[in-house]
Amino acid sequence: MSRDEILKNRWESVVTKLSKQFADGDTLDLDAIIYLIGVQELGQLNRKFKKDDKVALMHIAICKLLEPYGYYKFDYFDDDGWPHYSIIEQLPPLKAGEQSVLMKEAIVTYFLESKMIS
Repeated sequence: MSRDEILKNRWESVVTKLSKQFADGDTLDLDAIIYLIGVQELGQLNRKFKKDDKVALMHIAICKLLEPYGYYKFDYFDDDGWPHYSIIEQLPPLKAGEQSVLMKEAIVTYFLESKMIS
């Protein structure tokens, strides 16, 4: 099986599991999954978030997901428990499809490491 096929299968596994758990079976898209990772990383699961908070949660997730690739580094938690990251290296210019593949790969890796998928 090619690397692309493995990624596709693992991505579908992540989408299926999260969609069943958080969307009553409706299919979650990439942004929704990034948001869920941000909530998980913040650790304040039973809280209502404002629009600005939701954008910040997605930023937290992106930083966490791209940290193993060397683009971000965790710095500290602030007094409210929000994680902060520094940019280590700027992302190279990527086309929309390339961005999507990078994020899907990073999400699959995140869930492989958490043992949610295999």
